[in-house]
Amino acid sequence: MCNNSESSCIAEILKVICVLQQNAECSDTCLDTCDRGFLGCGTTSLGCNTRPVMLYTCCGNGVPWRMPTTKEYNPACDGTDNTSCVFRVEKIDDNCATFRVLIPNTDATSIYPFEATNSFFTMNLSCCCCIRCLNDTYIECI
Repeated sequence: MCNNSESSCIAEILKVICVLQQNAECSDTCLDTCDRGFLGCGTTSLGCNTRPVMLYTCCGNGVPWRMPTTKEYNPACDGTDNTSCVFRVEKIDDNCATFRVLIPNTDATSIYPFEATNSFFTMNLSCCCCIRCLNDTYIECI
């Protein structure tokens, strides 16, 4: 375990992202950081409701955390098939976070890069040493 503290800066940032997604409002512009106080790219945003994130663990050697895209168990899964490294934070409870797995959008005509799955996981944020925020977007069925 690389982070023994009960609260972490990652937990705090994910709390901000979770609240923003719940409120899903776009307003003023400022720095394009993970803890930016709104979703989207300012007053011209078209309904962003998600700030996708990638997670990196303390012992992951710079490789993003991956999770299955379905709830079905697949013993043949080798870590690359049917997995994704892009997530939406759904809930923060102290130093634990529940995430929804996102997948690339299969609709070639869509302007939105990701789709929601029904695959979720909970992570102890003491195991997470880095998050990478991707561009804010809209996810259907959230």
